[in-house]
Amino acid sequence: MSEIPAYQNEGLSFEERARDLVSRMSLEEKVSQMVFTAPAIPRLGVPSYNWWSEGLHGVARAGTATVFPQAIGMAATFDEDLLHQVADVIATEARAKYHQFQRKGDHGIYKGLTLWSPNVNIFRDPRWGRGHETYGEDPYLTGRLGVAFIKGLQGDDSKYLKVAACAKHFAVHSGPESERHSFNAVVTEKDLRETYLPAFKECVKEAKVEAVMGAYNRTNGEPCCGSERLLKKILREEWEFSGHVTSDCWAIKDFHEGHGVTSTAPESVALAVNNGCDLNCGNMYLNLLIARQEGLVDESTIDRAVTRLMVTRMKLGMFDNPEHVPYASIPYARNDCREHRELSLEVSKKSLVLLKNSDQLLPLDKTKIGSIAVIGPNANSRKALIGNYHGTASQYTTVLEGITAAVGEHARIYYAEGCHLYKDKTEGLGEPGDRLAEAVSAAEMSDVVILCLGLDESIEGEEGDASNEYASGDKNDLSLPGLQQQLLEAVFQVGKPVILVLLSGSALAVGWADENIPAIIQAWYPGAEGGKAIAALLFGEYSPSARLPVTFYRTSEELPDFRDYSMKNRTYRYMTCEALYPFGYGLSYTRFLYSGLTLDRYRINAGETVICSAKVKNIGKYASDEVVQLYLKDVEASVEVPRWQLRGLRKIHLNPGEEKEVEFFLTPRSMALVDQSGKCILEPGLFEVYVGGSQPDTRSEKLTGAKVLRDTFEVTGSAMEIEY
Repeated sequence: MSEIPAYQNEGLSFEERARDLVSRMSLEEKVSQMVFTAPAIPRLGVPSYNWWSEGLHGVARAGTATVFPQAIGMAATFDEDLLHQVADVIATEARAKYHQFQRKGDHGIYKGLTLWSPNVNIFRDPRWGRGHETYGEDPYLTGRLGVAFIKGLQGDDSKYLKVAACAKHFAVHSGPESERHSFNAVVTEKDLRETYLPAFKECVKEAKVEAVMGAYNRTNGEPCCGSERLLKKILREEWEFSGHVTSDCWAIKDFHEGHGVTSTAPESVALAVNNGCDLNCGNMYLNLLIARQEGLVDESTIDRAVTRLMVTRMKLGMFDNPEHVPYASIPYARNDCREHRELSLEVSKKSLVLLKNSDQLLPLDKTKIGSIAVIGPNANSRKALIGNYHGTASQYTTVLEGITAAVGEHARIYYAEGCHLYKDKTEGLGEPGDRLAEAVSAAEMSDVVILCLGLDESIEGEEGDASNEYASGDKNDLSLPGLQQQLLEAVFQVGKPVILVLLSGSALAVGWADENIPAIIQAWYPGAEGGKAIAALLFGEYSPSARLPVTFYRTSEELPDFRDYSMKNRTYRYMTCEALYPFGYGLSYTRFLYSGLTLDRYRINAGETVICSAKVKNIGKYASDEVVQLYLKDVEASVEVPRWQLRGLRKIHLNPGEEKEVEFFLTPRSMALVDQSGKCILEPGLFEVYVGGSQPDTRSEKLTGAKVLRDTFEVTGSAMEIEY
């Protein structure tokens, strides 16, 4: 009996096995494995594999799967544990589908175990079309949710990955979409280290993410997928990342076609591989054979890249006995099962943000309402439920369908589309405003109006996916598109109570609505059965608890230029104008009383930790979740720092009358500032701590009617540099 080759020996480390496997490949075979459509190598028993799969909020583009709320909606839950649960379900369904498809000989795109999620870019500007793929504008929240999501995807087995997660797009990437193939994002060292890199670092260092995807753009002159600074100096050397790096799709050809930093395709692929980009989503890497002939890249560099890729495939169990891989036995029946769909509905409920509720209009008593008008271009839209990078749900429930099912025989429903999502008419031969009269009539005949406005993935998303009629996926401004504002005002004029439901992946400037409409809900893209969740909220089946992961501005005029990557006057951390609805804000059907803020020490030496605790009591009538937020302010900083920063969050559930104590640990890192050179410095001085259900800003206090708790402590000693 002949001895098995080392790469098939399950007793060896994955690194040893991968090196042995690569050593047996020809140069042509190695290069073939570096494109996302990696072909089989039959003589070595290497099956074909397509690296491109998506799992942003459910297994995407691979047929039927559970469709969770879009990432920005999940971020609004402010719930790390919940995102871990969601990611675990996504990984379960990815495994179930992968193994079933493998049994059928289907090795196609989107059907693998390397999920190119999550997107941990910072949503720095509300005009960016892909912002709804992210966890919002705050580095701390993005990092915590990103880590939870990655851990959920990758599983907790000591040897094998459930799926391989991928943190993207590295780095300093958030539009404009129309210029992404040639754009140079210029960023200071301070903003780079303080805002754009922290979440990626946590994904690498804490979550041990298996893959990182580079961005399309340049950062400070270097194309991200070939950046020596980002990929070698920071990712590999500073953070000690050991996984693989993939390019964004067809980004390598941008080096010479868009960015102009190289002249030929061989030069572009050499720049990428030499700086540590191992996998090419595209086909440019086939030019590596020419680059090798021209002496632009060493074969040892190619070996290193292919070895990393084979290690990932081995971690996923692709070369091992399936009986030894714990995740290989997940049955196809687990895909889109009842349990997973119920979790999706729970997440949807927890993602809905109640922005306004004058005179407690909500919740509605459906037994006392004779008729309801459900109006708007998003009222009966499946597209408004799902966001981009989505799967195919086995069941959808629109807002109209959710309300109709909830009221049953209690009330008559009058439905009217009202207007097109962004055009001035709905019918090709119709006149502008061809659905307004119907909408006004429906409102006149009803006791209450549910008005569903906003956006959907057809106009808010990625360049090439979203409609070019609407800024290549970005928004020109923050206004409601098309005739939606006209529809809103016309329905309001009828005089009936109006509840505005906004389905969008980003902040809209709805100042007029804030002044005139009594109740407003931000529903995001709430998932396949989001209509059920919205109806349940409207009729008081549960109390809302979500918070805004982004700032809602009053107007786009107050924003800096979209192409300016400075954080000056951006997001809650640096903005100077008052927000319409602040980051961290959201109302409830109940009331919470915060008390007893205490610090274990009020004077510490630099490098020590402060333990902070506070009590939270539900003094209302509804059981509810509450997002307890801690913000920290460096009062005496030597450089410009954020007004205050989120530095802790706890999600708790309280029944009426119930009280709980929450505890936070303020570490030296949470107290430290980032100076102009990008160094992380803990300076002695005074710090203010804020704990409550919102930010400590005056707008949040006005909207919630509650002040957050405040206290101070002092750090003594000498300034010290710490790991950022």
